[in-house]
Amino acid sequence: MREETGELRQVRRRLREILGDDRFWTKREDLAVYGYDASGLRFMPWGVAFPNSADEIGRILRLANEEGFYVIPRGAGTGMTGGSLPVRSGLVLALGRMNRILEVDEENMVAVVEPGVITGRLQEEVERVGLFYPPDPASLHVSTIGGNVAECAGGARAVKYGVTRDYVLGLEAVLPTGERIRTGVRTTKGVVGYDLTRLLVGSEGTLAVITQVVLKLIPLPSARKTLAVSFERLKDAALTVRDIMKARIIPTVLEFMDRASIRCVQERLKTDLYEGAEALIFVEVDGQVQDVEVQAGKIRAVAEQNRAQTTRVAETKAEAEEMWKFRRSISPALFHYAPHKINEDIVIPRSRIPEMISKIEAVGREYGLLVTTFGHAGDGNLHVNVMLDKRDPNQAEQARKAVEEVFRETVRLGGTLSGEHGVGLTKAPFIELELDSLGLDVMKRIKKAFDPNGILNPGKIFPEGPRDRAVYRIFHAEP
Repeated sequence: MREETGELRQVRRRLREILGDDRFWTKREDLAVYGYDASGLRFMPWGVAFPNSADEIGRILRLANEEGFYVIPRGAGTGMTGGSLPVRSGLVLALGRMNRILEVDEENMVAVVEPGVITGRLQEEVERVGLFYPPDPASLHVSTIGGNVAECAGGARAVKYGVTRDYVLGLEAVLPTGERIRTGVRTTKGVVGYDLTRLLVGSEGTLAVITQVVLKLIPLPSARKTLAVSFERLKDAALTVRDIMKARIIPTVLEFMDRASIRCVQERLKTDLYEGAEALIFVEVDGQVQDVEVQAGKIRAVAEQNRAQTTRVAETKAEAEEMWKFRRSISPALFHYAPHKINEDIVIPRSRIPEMISKIEAVGREYGLLVTTFGHAGDGNLHVNVMLDKRDPNQAEQARKAVEEVFRETVRLGGTLSGEHGVGLTKAPFIELELDSLGLDVMKRIKKAFDPNGILNPGKIFPEGPRDRAVYRIFHAEP
């Protein structure tokens, strides 16, 4: 839609009729806050709407179809792939004010929430009554349930408990045409008709706007135990991960840090903890007290059999928190080395982790960039961080080549380009490395069926336009 035309003034007037002046923003300084996300990219919308209900969202989407403007759903903006960015301008639909926990059904272990509920807040609320919502993305104290559902967020506990998709029983959503739909069930089982719930989970805001989520809960484990194990050889860490799973232990968390990540954190925290380690794993188990102690003992034995350098077992909550502080310090530590980073979340078979890490290290050397790897070793989900200054065209081009090479190796090893970040904008140029043309065509047909006028979150998932130009834009600080 063209800026400052009579047509746009008319649209703004009608949006104010739906929302009022206080829930429809157009000032440039306000719009700027909603033009970026955790990807570091920026695109300016021409308006931001703050709906309070599914009815208001339906009215906005019907107006968008009538007048031909784009609508971009947004949670907390913590996404890493640009999924909530208004890449073609348009109206950002900020859902943060729809933030009520509508119901916690203790007997049937179900919660019903609005999309703006902060994930960590939901966890705290249900744990007060002895229940547990396991998905734990790193941004859980900021990110929203709606955003988690749209991206099918995972987290460290996915190795044992699965990802967001595994806890969504049903949805209320507004289709791009403005119609309201309810999908799924509130029961443990339900196989009537197509599984529209699973179709919408992970659709990245391209098929519908989620307005309510029915979530499965489970009993809260009564105890947990945390271990940190360092290794002088990467191979020994990988063997330990393999042998833990072979020992029929399913840890709650099984995290990995490579040599470069360890060094970065050591320098930031000014500590010699884990000095000389080439790899570090963090393991957490939960369950009944006696079971937890047995599992922790088995894990320690497995680590020692695989030449562990050091094994630390947290005996108190404070000691466990100290261990996790080291792991959580990776991201801020990395910015000591470069002003920007590209964070990719590949997934590979666990058995191929050493091979993949070796390839990543070789790519870093080849392109003259610091490339670190950490992540969820238990399910093969590795976070590859390429550090660079995006304002330097040479570094940006080298980073583009490095990322593409990592992606190609990921697919060659039988992996996937994303485990929890989604495709969004930044991975769209590479999606054809993994999906064939027929698969992409079927997805586009589904998109067309839901959104015949193409008004909802355009420019995401599917590559559009000249590939090289799209990649070039993505890898620069200011598109």
